[in-house]
Amino acid sequence: MTPKTWQNYKENKPLKSSPLEGIRVLEVCTMLLGPIGPALLAQLGAEVIRCEFPPMGDVTRSLNPFGWFYKDQSPLLLHINQNKYWVGLDLHTSEGQKTFCELAAQCDIVENNFRPGVMESWDIGYRKIREINPGIIFLCKNGYGEWGQYAKENRPSNDGASQALSGYSWMSRWPGQTPLKMRAYIGDNYGGMCAEIAVLAALHYRDRTGKGQFIEFSQTENIMRTMSWVWPYQQIAGKPPEPSGNRDVSICPADTFRSKDGIFVALAASTPEEFKGLCSAMGKPELAEDPRFKDHLTRLKEENALAILKIISDWIRTRRADEIEAIAEQYGFAATHLYTARDLVENQHFEARDFRTEIDDPLYGRYRNYEFPVKMSETPPKTKWSVRPVGFDNEYVMKRFLGKSDAEIRKLYDSGALAKWKDAQGRRPPPGWDGKAGLRTE
Repeated sequence: MTPKTWQNYKENKPLKSSPLEGIRVLEVCTMLLGPIGPALLAQLGAEVIRCEFPPMGDVTRSLNPFGWFYKDQSPLLLHINQNKYWVGLDLHTSEGQKTFCELAAQCDIVENNFRPGVMESWDIGYRKIREINPGIIFLCKNGYGEWGQYAKENRPSNDGASQALSGYSWMSRWPGQTPLKMRAYIGDNYGGMCAEIAVLAALHYRDRTGKGQFIEFSQTENIMRTMSWVWPYQQIAGKPPEPSGNRDVSICPADTFRSKDGIFVALAASTPEEFKGLCSAMGKPELAEDPRFKDHLTRLKEENALAILKIISDWIRTRRADEIEAIAEQYGFAATHLYTARDLVENQHFEARDFRTEIDDPLYGRYRNYEFPVKMSETPPKTKWSVRPVGFDNEYVMKRFLGKSDAEIRKLYDSGALAKWKDAQGRRPPPGWDGKAGLRTE
C-alpha cells in the first residue's frame, strides 16, 4: 500500500513548485559528463541555457547505439538533456564571447567540461566571468582536473579512459581474465551527479556569504572514490586487492550463482539472522553452527568463504530462479535474479513509482524515459520537455534573458555568433515538424 505522503505523487507533481526555481544555469558542455549535471538541475527547476557550436552542435548528436536514431535524434542526447533552452552560439567569435558574458551576468552557475585552458582561450574563463558576476559559481569538469601532471599534459579523456586510469576496469573482472569496462557510463553519470553536489553546496555558501566560487572536478578521481576500500587497502595493507568477479570479498556469503533454469541469481546473507535463514532454506540449519561459518569474520577467511559459496552454488543449481527469490523472501535473506533490459522495461514496480515515465513532447511525441531518481514530497523533480535542434531557442533566450530586439538578434546572426542547425540527422527537427511545435513565445 502506498504511504499517505506519496499518494497521487505522479498526478500532483505538475501542481507543485520545484526546489531550484529562480536558479539559472549557463551550460557550454559536450558529450555526457558535461550535460548530465545541468539536466539534473533543470529537472529540479533551474532554468538551464545550453550553448552549442552551430550548426553541428554537440558530438553526442552523432553518438547512437548501433547507429539508431529516434525521430532523427540521438537517444543518448534525449536521455541527458531534459528541460533545457537550446542556443547555437559560436564562442570562437568576439560577438559570441560577448553574448556568452552577457548571459553569464544573468546566471547563478556556469558549467563546462572542456580541457584546462579552453574557456580562457575564448576569454570566458572564471576570472573574466567573476569580474562580470562576482557571485558566479563556475564549474569545470574534465577527466583529470584543472591542475596536476595530466592537466599539464593536456590529456584528452572520456568515460572509458577514466575507468581505465582509475583502476575501475582492472577490478571489474574475474581473476586472470581480461579487464572489463562497464558498459554503462558510470564516470559520466555518477560524475555528473557528484559534481552537482558541490554546486548545491556552493549555492548554500553563497546564500550565507554572498560569495561565488570556482569548482573543479576530476572524472577519474570521482570513479576512484566509488571504489570504496580498494585504494586504502593497497596503501595500508601494502598488497593489491585482486579482482574477484561477482563475489563480494567484504561480505560473505554474497555472490552471483546460476540457477537450475540457467538464470543468474544475486544472493547475500551477511547478518547472523540472514545467514541462519539461508542455512535453514537450504535444509542445512547445522551450517550456522559450523566452526567454519559461525560468524561473519570467520566466514570471510578464504578457505571458509570458498566452502560456503560452493555449498550455496550447488543448492541453487537445484532450484529455479523464481523459487530462490520466493524462498529468500520466506527465510529473510536477499536474492534476486539478474534482470535484462527487457525485464526492466516491462517491470511494473518502476512504472508505479513514476520512475519509468512517459514524456509528452511537442516535437518528439510520447516516449518512455527514466525520471529523476529521487522523490521529493513538497518540491518534486519533473521532466517538462525533451531535447531541441541546434539553436532552436535562440530568439527566445536572446529576448527573454537579454532583452535584445529583433534587429540586435539579426546582427548576431549576420556576425556568425548566432546560428541554427544544419540539415542533418541529430541536428535538425524531426520529420514532419510543422515549424511551430515547441517554439516558445511567452
